[in-house]
Order: sequence, then structure tokens, then C-alpha cells
Amino acid sequence: MHLKSHPKKITMKKLIIPIVLFSGSFMMAQEEKQEKILGDFDGNGTKEYVDAKVTDCSDECDGKCETTIYFSDKTIKSFTIAPAKGGAVYNLGDLNGDGKDDIGFYPNWCTSCWHPFYVYTLSKTGWKPLVPSIATHCNQWEADQFPIRKDPKKKGNVIITTSKWENEDIKVISKSVKVN
Repeated sequence: MHLKSHPKKITMKKLIIPIVLFSGSFMMAQEEKQEKILGDFDGNGTKEYVDAKVTDCSDECDGKCETTIYFSDKTIKSFTIAPAKGGAVYNLGDLNGDGKDDIGFYPNWCTSCWHPFYVYTLSKTGWKPLVPSIATHCNQWEADQFPIRKDPKKKGNVIITTSKWENEDIKVISKSVKVN
């Protein structure tokens, strides 16, 4: 029996594996990079961009792990959230009726599926929490249950959707809360 070697097939396998691995890495890197978010965060009628930058944080979350939220309009004060290894910034619209878009921030971290969701509003003295941080779990995000939205039935209220450990299971619950 004569066996023929097929160097082209081996070469193709060697070529296909790195391409698949590279394209998978490229897609994951694309998912991590968030576009800058546009909004009227100071209520002056002009839209500005908001972005986030992480400092002093290793891949294992060693260091200060601070994320600064900053704006294209430098007159709007930046603010820092820690611990946070970067994260996702959201324009939540005007949740409290003050004429300014509010900001949501979902921090990245190295451990656990539990992460707080922060909601901030701009006051005369700077950024402050609109509501206490909202406990969320990966299950909530995978089920597409966003942590906060305006309550369409009650003016001045928001609906907060949070994750809770109860009876050996993760429950997602929603409730209406007054914000102004």
C-alpha cells in the first residue's frame, strides 16, 4: 500500500486555525470597545460626548482600578468610579425631569457575575447618584432586563430592575421608585 502525503492539506489546516483564532480574538476586541455616547448632559441644548478611561488596573484587577467618566465639553466635570476596570457608559435620557440626560455605568471587574449598575445625574455641585447602586447579575443582562427606565405610568418615577439572591436562586425583580 502506498501512502501519499498531502502537504497542502496540512498547510491549509495550519492556516485555517490561526485565521479562526485571530478572527475570534478580533471579534471579542470589537465587543469590548464601546462607541462614544452622545447626549445633552448639562441641559444647555448642545450635545456632547461622554467616554470612560480606566487607570492603574492590571488584567487581574490589581491596582487602584479607577474609571474616569469624562466629556467632550470640558466645562462638564469628570468623575471617577472605583473599583472599575472600565465598563459600559449609557445615556439614560432625562430620568428625573431636570432637562439633562442622566448617565448609567456598568463596571467591568475580574470576579463574579454580580455587578452594580450606577446611575448619575448632574447637579449644581457635580455628578451625584440619582438612585442607590442597583445590584445586577449576568442572568439579568442575558435576559435583556435593563436596570432602570422611566415609569410610563407614574410621572417622576423610574422602574428599577434588580437581581436578588433568594431561596437558593437569582430572582430579577422590578419596582417603581420616585426620583424627584
